[in-house]
Amino acid sequence: MRINKYIAHAGIASRRKAEELIRQGKVSINGQVVRELATNVKSGDRVEVEGQPIYNEEKVYYLLNKPRGVISSVSDDKGRKTVVELLPQVKERIYPVGRLDWDTSGILILTNDGDFTDEMIHPRNEIDKVYVARVKGLANKEVLRPLTRGIEIEGRKTKPAVYEIIKVDPAKNRSIIQLTIHEGRNHQVKKMFQAVGLQVDKLSRTRFGHLDLAGLKPGEYRKLSKKEVSQLHTLAVTKTKK
Repeated sequence: MRINKYIAHAGIASRRKAEELIRQGKVSINGQVVRELATNVKSGDRVEVEGQPIYNEEKVYYLLNKPRGVISSVSDDKGRKTVVELLPQVKERIYPVGRLDWDTSGILILTNDGDFTDEMIHPRNEIDKVYVARVKGLANKEVLRPLTRGIEIEGRKTKPAVYEIIKVDPAKNRSIIQLTIHEGRNHQVKKMFQAVGLQVDKLSRTRFGHLDLAGLKPGEYRKLSKKEVSQLHTLAVTKTKK
């Protein structure tokens, strides 16, 4: 098994993140640092990442209702609370699938399955991610139409999005909008609204694929069933074939 795949299967990181660790010289096999991505791990080999031995774990999948004020990371050098700390009973080395901003709440999956993570976050699979945003400004079709065509953010055009205006409050100069996208770039939803003149002051992700937050209060989590994981996999495969 290739080293990046072995690391992903051990629940340390996704394959792409594993490749970064390898290039940075943070991975060793039998005491020897490896930097070649094509390196294979054989039965009986001792693999270490950042000096810590790793082993394959049973794959687990959790759904978290992330509250605001928590970062989507395994650890934080600034001492801020992380999403992993919200699942203290989980023994496996889980990490978030993608990320939500510190001040964004809502649905977040955590797992130790690197292949599943890559499948969920890759734009080609076009898995729906639904957000509800409260913005400053009055939304209407003319203002939001550019989002349906894709807009350029930092030199790259976004894929077409789907929106629904939930509420417009002229007295408070505020609107509530639901936005469905397939990507997950850094601060993407906020930047998309900013590009059309609307400033986000509250944001929550309410759906990921077919999953929603029914029954989960902020900070609560539950284990995904095998059926739910299989449905996400099927959804990704179906989108890829289109």
